[in-house]
Amino acid sequence: MILVTGGTGFIGSHVLDRLAAMGESVRALVRRKTALPQGVEAVYGDLADGRGLGAAMRDVTAIVHIAGVTKAVRSDDYYRGNARATENLARAAGGRGVRFVHVSSLAACGPCPNTVSLNEECEPAPITHYGKSKLEGEHGALAHVPDAVIVRPPVVYGPRDTGVYSILKSISRGIALQIAGGERWFSMIYVDDLVDGLIAAARSPRAAGRTYFLSHPDPVNWNSLGAEAARIMRRKPIALTVPVPAAYAIGWFGETWARVTRQPGFVSREKITEATSARWVCDSRRASAELGVDSRTSLATGLTRTLAWYKEAGWLKY
Repeated sequence: MILVTGGTGFIGSHVLDRLAAMGESVRALVRRKTALPQGVEAVYGDLADGRGLGAAMRDVTAIVHIAGVTKAVRSDDYYRGNARATENLARAAGGRGVRFVHVSSLAACGPCPNTVSLNEECEPAPITHYGKSKLEGEHGALAHVPDAVIVRPPVVYGPRDTGVYSILKSISRGIALQIAGGERWFSMIYVDDLVDGLIAAARSPRAAGRTYFLSHPDPVNWNSLGAEAARIMRRKPIALTVPVPAAYAIGWFGETWARVTRQPGFVSREKITEATSARWVCDSRRASAELGVDSRTSLATGLTRTLAWYKEAGWLKY
């Protein structure tokens, strides 16, 4: 039995779909009744306070922990949803002999300090509360399950994603927004390739206690991402460059509105800090060598599939 957390989210829903299609025995930890793929068992619990986690562990041989907080009204929300929740789950799993795969983030390591790519031996230096909370989550997982597998994806995109979607939506409307200050490079991975890696991490004996970056080997920049999306959608967007101080002002307004509405928004000053870093690039050769997975979906192929899904779902018109 494989237990998946975060199964109602973007990445988690793809993991559930794949495992169900493979005929695996799958259980999803959820807080309330929700639609799940056929054959997936629902178990009710709460990572924040640990309720129901004991029952969720029944007959479990592997856990893929994807649930987490990517945007928040208050900084403590990150630590509650990414650090304390992970530690609660790992504590419940400790001593049971299960394979614990913790989906962290490249943000836990921080951006590249120079022109090289980050590898798993680099000393983590997160620059935001999100990244710091994900790093604390890694420590919490390993404290209770020493052979836990840590997976650090970069930007993940694909059908159902709402993060990269906001950028693609702007391009579909004829506007390509970018922040001043030069070109910025980052790693990406198509969601199906990430699912391949997570399943391999849950199965491979060699993965025990190891940390992996999973990403496409070729980094991209904002111009190349926007140009490829525009080509697919047959758009010729107008490029609008936002000065860095103005971007931070927009981030401040986003935070203020989030506090007023009590709903986390897409834009914050921390998101601007991440977006203005020159290089978020990681090296995935360890995962290729030890897990036997290669993220082969090119940007052109991945965006074509993603945009087609957005169009069919009515999210975009082009």
